[in-house]
Amino acid sequence: MSMGTSVDWRDIKYKETFEAEVRGIQRRREADPSCTIADLEGVLQHLYHMDGADWGGRGEVQDITLAATIAAYEHTIAQWKALLITINPS
Repeated sequence: MSMGTSVDWRDIKYKETFEAEVRGIQRRREADPSCTIADLEGVLQHLYHMDGADWGGRGEVQDITLAATIAAYEHTIAQWKALLITINPS
């Protein structure tokens, strides 16, 4: 495999984490009908806080994992809101 076509381990870790988080959030929504956008936004706020509180130095793997988790929540929330707009346009 040439250097130009190799996929960096960081990209692989990010993609795997993002996809796993999106699946996990979807399972939560399916299993818990009381789960709301506000619930997910609360988790996202906590993740933002964790991201900003890196006083000890998490390390690269943890940084990638947290970034992918945040992105998964942002993505899922945006999709859910877009779906609600489609279903209930104002």
